[in-house]
Amino acid sequence: MAAWSSSPSLRHLLLLRPRLPLSPTCLAGSFSRRHVHSHSHSRRRLFSSASSSTLTHGDAASAHGDGDGVVDVNPPRGTRDFPPEEMRLRTWLFDQFREVSRLMAFEEVDFPVLESEALFIRKAGEEITQQLYNFEDKGGRRVVLRPEITPSLARLVIKQGKSVSLPLKWFTIGQCWRYERMTRGRRREHYQWNMDIFGVPKVRAEAELLQAIVLLFQRLGITSSDVGIRVSSRKVLQAVLNVYSIPEHLFTEVCVIVDKLGKLTREEIEKELMSTGLSSEAVQGIIEVLSLKSLSKLEEVLGSGVEAVADLKKLFSFAEQYGYADWICFDASVVRGLAYYTGIVFEAFDIEGKLRAICGGGRYDRLLSTFGSKDIPACGFGFGDAVIVELLKEKGLLPDMSRQIDDIVFPLDEELEGPASSIASSLRKKGRAVDLVEDKRLKWVFKHAERINASRLILVGNSEWERGMVRVKILSTREEFEIKAGELE
Repeated sequence: MAAWSSSPSLRHLLLLRPRLPLSPTCLAGSFSRRHVHSHSHSRRRLFSSASSSTLTHGDAASAHGDGDGVVDVNPPRGTRDFPPEEMRLRTWLFDQFREVSRLMAFEEVDFPVLESEALFIRKAGEEITQQLYNFEDKGGRRVVLRPEITPSLARLVIKQGKSVSLPLKWFTIGQCWRYERMTRGRRREHYQWNMDIFGVPKVRAEAELLQAIVLLFQRLGITSSDVGIRVSSRKVLQAVLNVYSIPEHLFTEVCVIVDKLGKLTREEIEKELMSTGLSSEAVQGIIEVLSLKSLSKLEEVLGSGVEAVADLKKLFSFAEQYGYADWICFDASVVRGLAYYTGIVFEAFDIEGKLRAICGGGRYDRLLSTFGSKDIPACGFGFGDAVIVELLKEKGLLPDMSRQIDDIVFPLDEELEGPASSIASSLRKKGRAVDLVEDKRLKWVFKHAERINASRLILVGNSEWERGMVRVKILSTREEFEIKAGELE
């Protein structure tokens, strides 16, 4: 690289250099995979005969090639890569999850993605049991990529035992896997924010969880005109079954069937219910109650002394006190598809009805006993990353995810690379994000500054450095000045 021998020439160049527009460029796409465009089929693939010899049998089966080392560079169907711009958006969203959890005084926990298959196999006819990524490991153990997080949480609670004091308020952000048909906002892997409370039997726990969900929506710029939260209770359905003297062992199976309301026609739901042995009168009674959208109507049908009605009235009273009553509504058809729910259940939905459920949860007081432990009152929710991003795109609420760098340090001569390294190191220790650039033309450096939204350009030139100085250009205002290297902040 040619040396710049005098500061007047450098200064002259900087003053004449037209300011490149540094307007923020929104790099925040959706979480969906971006396709690589190319003029040639071969350029979309990696060619390496050396690497092909190291492929395992499983790898070879998944490499859609012709045996000569051609590897498909796309991730497996239903999964995602996270290039920098996508990763910035994911990190931002997860930061929102963590901040709401902090505000609600929850502690973060985590679990392995790989779990024992027995943790997720339940005799309930749940759809989730048909969607497992499950296999036998090399030790002959049946394992699964977790499809949801609550059973892992329950396992940890049991493991911790009496070493922790109740109530527990824990949250996690983890990856889940389900082999299912993909739709908008649903892939075969996704990340999920879970918040759970153990040891609080009263409706106050559900009220706290609902506030956390509303707080997140508000932080993201979403309003109650964009999103609503449907609330009901599994005890509603239980009360109806009691009216018709339906055996207790059919409760879970009925829940799984009626959770399909809205996905199947009424006739199909009735047919499935009849197949369990329910009478026609009981089937009609169940569907009529589950069509109710008014808590007062429910009270008329079941009576005020029913536990489900009392719980729901208490929850709606809390909603008024918390200030989120306009976000929630009663909908008796909400039962949730997982078998372990026992009380209040809820799910958030977009008002326009374009997307699937944004999040959902409820009370599960009897989950631990299914794993052979003593039950503890518990409730929680799962909130996926994919649907909320779709909603933010729909509402024009995605944040600007442009890359932001504080400083670019650029030595104008090879012999100044040492001083430039020292300056970059000093600034990084002071908390500034610094990109150290070498072996480039000054024109390229200015274009690079635009790409990464740099705030300052710090040039290390010969004549300036002989005096212990560097030249600084403020890229937003074009202001430039000399300053002692040791005084850079």
